Parts: sequence; structure tokens; C-alpha cells
Amino acid sequence: MSEPPRFDRGHTDDLMSFLAASPTPYHAVANAAERLEKAGFRQVAETDAWDGTAGGKYVLRGGAIIAWYVPEGAGAHTPFRIVGAHTDSPTLRVKPRPDSGAHGWRQVAVEIYGGPLLNSWLDRDLGLAGRLSLRDGTTCLVDVDRPLLRVPQLAIHLDRAVNSDGLKLDKQRHMQPVWGLGEDVRDGDLIAFLEETAGLPDGSVTGWDLMVHPVEPPAFLGRDRELVAGPRMDNLLSVHAGTAALAAVAGHGSGLSYIPVLAAFDHEENGSQSDTGADGPLLGSVLERSVHARGGSLEDRARALAGTVCLSSDTGHAVHPNYAERHDPTHHPRVDGGPLLKVNVNNRYATDGSGRAVFAVACEKAGVPFQTFVSNNAMPCGTTIGPITAARHGIRTVDIGVAILSMHSVRELCGAKDPYLLANALTAFLEG
Repeated sequence: MSEPPRFDRGHTDDLMSFLAASPTPYHAVANAAERLEKAGFRQVAETDAWDGTAGGKYVLRGGAIIAWYVPEGAGAHTPFRIVGAHTDSPTLRVKPRPDSGAHGWRQVAVEIYGGPLLNSWLDRDLGLAGRLSLRDGTTCLVDVDRPLLRVPQLAIHLDRAVNSDGLKLDKQRHMQPVWGLGEDVRDGDLIAFLEETAGLPDGSVTGWDLMVHPVEPPAFLGRDRELVAGPRMDNLLSVHAGTAALAAVAGHGSGLSYIPVLAAFDHEENGSQSDTGADGPLLGSVLERSVHARGGSLEDRARALAGTVCLSSDTGHAVHPNYAERHDPTHHPRVDGGPLLKVNVNNRYATDGSGRAVFAVACEKAGVPFQTFVSNNAMPCGTTIGPITAARHGIRTVDIGVAILSMHSVRELCGAKDPYLLANALTAFLEG
């Protein structure tokens, strides 16, 4: 029997604010942590001893966050219910020697991160954001959220065949943005500019993780404002929904038979193999330490993981009105049709029949419709953190997400209802 929905269109409004305020994974986890703090969660350091007290806790590591809520009376072998997502998106990232230029133009040297639609980055007003590492061992976030850079496209007069033969972009030669004029390009100019922007002393920055982002804000689109256009929906849409769902469950946490968890990882777009990626040790370490903090043994950990379920939430493909033949002919997911259940028999997604049943029950409880996605047999299927999580931790995992268009573009497109439909489904799942 379904319950009254907790989230409505106000959740979508808040998603747009979250996207705008989260130009990098580091900003995204900071914003998620701020929301969880308001819900009563507290940060725990990995270097400290952990206690087994009830309540909400979270760990930050780089661009990843793991948060969990221990209800009163939870045993050492109480299983977890996990919402998994990722914080990174395809983008242009600044190289170790960023200052470059030619022919009177000052440029920033960038490297391609993940698999972006390169053409979507052309002729955009771009900002710059990320994490600065300081000489004293601390870090700080920086965000130049104004038109600072631009990747200029070649004029059609100099590429007459571009519309007939297609745009061909060399990742090294054609994707370096301009940010000013001048013949004298000096090493350190960009970092000195960012030190000044962040109010830091000259020479205090010794390392950086910087990325380019569009400065155009998210916006409702369409005659009836029934669509949302914005950056980094893949996959901050899921991070935002998972954060909202965990905070909601923690707000009335008595009687929970599971420990609800949000696991938002970095580096999914390039394989997840890092200390903050899904293929790293972070999630396993947090779950194991949570069990031990409550007095648990190796046996308790094994029992807890055996009863654990993870929903790997990542965006999926809505049927494209101009390219419907690229989709499976019997599976045409639509925006605002509810979250996707993603299936692939070759384990590019982790969903199986038992996982489908778990998700179906959660959606029924939340009063949320859901759809099924499967790839066209003639098209290669993408993947997610789902199979990695299932294989690395032995956790039953189900791949889900929201249907969008323009995946990996600077600006992606979703329905205005789907974000809160997903949040309601995740809340019902975390409640068990």
C-alpha cells in the first residue's frame, strides 16, 4: 500500500540549486554534507576511533561521501540498505602546467576527463572550480562562477564542409580554452589568479584539482516548464535524491530494521579505480568499521552484508525522438515516466529478478511508477558502479536511475517530475 509522497516539485527546485552550487565533486560532497548536518548527522574522521552510538554519521574523502544512520537498538549484524551514486561528470580538467597560449591568446591547458560530448563545450561561457591544496597541508574549495574561459569553434568560412562531413575535434589541439590576451605567458599566472580569488597568500597553493564548468544556471524548459535543463545531472541528480532520502529516513528513524546508507563515489566516469571510487576500499571499510563499532565480529559483518541491498542510482537514456532506432524497440523509457530499472544480461548492470522485486516493492510503497531500460542488441551497453559494488562486496545490487536526454553533454535534459519520483522511491527503499 502506497504512502503519501514526501517530495514534490519543490525537490526539483532544490535540485537545480544543488546543481548550480556543485561545479565539482568536492563541492557536491560539501553541499551534501551541509544538508545532512542540518538533519542531525555529524562528520567522523577516518583517523579517529568510532563509537557505536545511534544517529547519523558521515565520512568525507576527497570527492566522495559515505553517510549512514544507525537506529536505536540496531544489532551488530543489522544489514544495510545502500543508495549508491557518483559525484563526477565528464569535463575538461586543468593540467599540471596550466599556463599556455599562442598568437597573442592566453590559454589554459586542459585534459579530457571521462567521455564528454566535446562539441557541447564549444562557444560556451565557462567558469573554473575545484580544490586547492595548500602549503600547510590543508585544502580549500574555489569557484570562479563567471565567464572566464571559452573554447572557440572554428568559423564555418574556414571549415566549409563542417555541416556536411561532420565536426571533427582533436582532443589536444582543438579543446584548449582561451582566457585572455597577451604574448607573455608566464608559469603560475592561473594559480596566482586563483589565490587572489580565494583570498589566499601568494605562493600558498602547492597542488590543485581544477575543472571547467558552464556558468549558465539550470532552468525549467518547455511550454509548461515540464522539463529541466542543466549541467551534471549525470550523476548529481542521484546524489541529491539520495541525500534527501537519507535525511528524510533519519528524521523518523525509529523502528528501522536496516541501517540506511548513502555512498556517493568519485571517478565513476573513468573506471572507479581510486581511493574514492566504487572499486576502492572506502565503502567496505566504512561498513566494516560500523559493524565493529557496535561490538560486531567477522561473523556479524558477514551476516550484515549477506542481508544488505544496494540501489545503484545513475541516469539512463530516455527514448530520443530523433533517434528512436538507437533504442530497443520494446523498451522506450520516457521522461517523467518514473525511475528506470536497468537490466543487462551480460552484467553491465547488476539487476536480476530478485533485485527487481526489491525495487518494485519500494516503488509500490512510494506510489511511484517505474520503467525498464535495456539496450538495443546492436548497441554497446554502458555500465555503472552497480556491478563493481556487487562483485567487490558481495552485496545484492540493483541498477536504477532517471531517464534523461543529452547524457554527457554540458547541459542534460530531464523531466521535472522524475527527480522527486526518484527521491520518493529511494526513501521507501531505505526504510525497508
